[in-house]
Amino acid sequence: MWELFLSEIQKIEERYGGALRKPAKIQELTKMKQEFELKFRHFEVSDRYIEFLKLVNGLDFNGLVLYGVDRELQEPETDDEVQGFIEMNELWYENEWQQQYVFFGDSDSAWYCYDRMNRVFVELDKPSGTVMNTFVAFDTMLEEALKTSLQ
Repeated sequence: MWELFLSEIQKIEERYGGALRKPAKIQELTKMKQEFELKFRHFEVSDRYIEFLKLVNGLDFNGLVLYGVDRELQEPETDDEVQGFIEMNELWYENEWQQQYVFFGDSDSAWYCYDRMNRVFVELDKPSGTVMNTFVAFDTMLEEALKTSLQ
């Protein structure tokens, strides 16, 4: 279902002369997964998140930012304004309480994460960290984030 929302965002971008980012390459995704799993205690990156990045390497739309492959892992390294998955998790991990989460994106009012302790995907209030929504799967969390950005 999130693919329909992404398609709608693409239409809006095109209407204003913009475009979605290009898909991430398989070798870039492989490097990103390996580096992330080493840096963040062997957390395995969601396959569904990888599928999203195969369609679009991150997103910045109407206040919603979904992280992509970090610039230094892209081949060739680009100047795209991609907020990298690894760099953003390193940033958010500066606060100890946030280290239980893997951050996939954020908006003006929320973070979209995986709660490693409770093994669920969550939408957290930004900046309090209060859980606003819980999702059983990455796809449903992504769907909610994209739908909210279209409102």
